[in-house]
Amino acid sequence: MSNTGFSMYVCLFFACCFCCSRAMPTRVNQEAVNDRPVIGVLTQLVSDEVMKPFGRTYIPASYVKYVESGGSRVMPIRLTLTTAEYENIFRKINGLLFIGGAADLETSDYARVAKIFYTLALKANDRGDFFPIWGTCMGMQLLTVLVAGENLLTKTTAENISLPLNLTTEADSSRMFAGLSEELMKALAREPLTGNFHHFGLTLQTFQENEKLQSFFTVLSTNVAENEALFISTLEAKEYPFYGVQWHPEVNRFQWHRKLNFPHSSHAVQLSSRLAEFFVEEGRRSLHHFDNPEEDASSLIYNYTPVYAGNFSGYEQVYFF
Repeated sequence: MSNTGFSMYVCLFFACCFCCSRAMPTRVNQEAVNDRPVIGVLTQLVSDEVMKPFGRTYIPASYVKYVESGGSRVMPIRLTLTTAEYENIFRKINGLLFIGGAADLETSDYARVAKIFYTLALKANDRGDFFPIWGTCMGMQLLTVLVAGENLLTKTTAENISLPLNLTTEADSSRMFAGLSEELMKALAREPLTGNFHHFGLTLQTFQENEKLQSFFTVLSTNVAENEALFISTLEAKEYPFYGVQWHPEVNRFQWHRKLNFPHSSHAVQLSSRLAEFFVEEGRRSLHHFDNPEEDASSLIYNYTPVYAGNFSGYEQVYFF
């Protein structure tokens, strides 16, 4: 090839490269991520007499620490606001946690407010506005009531006991457990990593007999109650980012009462950590946000001081509102 021909070839080569580079995007389009997520935590009505002097509603600090440990901030949500105020809050938070406790799951303020957020979350996700919900213990029970439209819970006592999970075949392909190592999944099925503190639950038989629940949820694990009832211990929604555990992942790292059976093994701590990170990662997919930094700061849990409650409850610390 002559020098002239070679020069023309080189020029043509670089011209083509330049044109191609102009035609191709400089960055691969990625799903938007919110690195400043805020998870709303629905407060519980104080029912124990010993706790009433401190406030009308509360959140155990272990739930707050659990969410924060996953990389999110926390906004407490009171039970006394208007529907319009809850709709405004929904547009600002990036996920919702229904905590455990004791409340009527059909008639209480807790159930009423939860239904408002659940309905908003359904509609938002249906239009592509990602919004996750997590229910722990009574929170999971509440999710089943909201989906079924009725309370189908029965006596399934598993009080103050840690258990391994009887994982279903769907567990390996679930979103919730996707980030767990093979070692941790084996431990989850063999070691008592899940703390149980409940008297009611949803039996597998009831689930299988209810079309609404079957079409909405996938069962990831079951366990056997003291009365031999086979109850659902872990589930996730098929089409929505909604998750429920009958057990308490937050206690593995953040509760230490000596008379309560909180699992604190290395695997138990890893499980708690991975699930907190998983749910907060779901929250990062929500692009809801506060309108200004001042409103952001005034709404978060940092404005409140937890009370030491280890001398009158099973919690070391409690936030009262």
